[in-house]
Amino acid sequence: MNCKLSILFSTIYVVFGAWPVFGEAKHLGVAGKLYQVVEPDIATELEQQAVAKNHVEEDEFLDRVRTYQPEDLHPLPRATEDRTFLVDMTYTLDQDLVDGNGKVIYPRGFTFNPLDYVSFPGGLLVIDGDDPSQIKWFRQTPYATNHKVRLLLAGGYAFQLTEQLKRSVFYLVDEIAERLQLAAAPSLVIQKNNMLQVREFFVPQERTTEENDASR
Repeated sequence: MNCKLSILFSTIYVVFGAWPVFGEAKHLGVAGKLYQVVEPDIATELEQQAVAKNHVEEDEFLDRVRTYQPEDLHPLPRATEDRTFLVDMTYTLDQDLVDGNGKVIYPRGFTFNPLDYVSFPGGLLVIDGDDPSQIKWFRQTPYATNHKVRLLLAGGYAFQLTEQLKRSVFYLVDEIAERLQLAAAPSLVIQKNNMLQVREFFVPQERTTEENDASR
């Protein structure tokens, strides 16, 4: 993804008026050498300062975009084994659900499963974007080219991985992680009838170059 920023520059024009000359001018000769005026044009100088300032502001903005993470980002530990479990999405209302006229549609205590009414197509996959092993593993899975599967990050930066993987990347936040009972990464969440299936994958952690050198 290419981040394009439109910057509007205001050009400042400074108009100098000519001083009026009263009386008749006389040539009084030349004393000493003549030198060309080399002071910069004030309008050009101010415009250059404005451009430089906007470049700094653009760089600062891009830095914030590149390093953005939500405050409720939910980190997950690395999965230590392959594991699969089901999550019941049944929900109980903790207050009355009313329409625009205040009429109760569903009372407090009403229990329902949203998957009885809507589907969860594609599913979602959670990885730790700070873990090169998990990124490499994701690239080798069929989910890497399946854009119906949403990719969520439990760590790392979405901006960076969006460019690397050429696909949309989202963040895993506390509310989603807790509702889906996510406990480790990578995790794949797909619908199974009226429940959600969470599948954790054990991905061996690759050793760094320094670790390989130290073991020799």
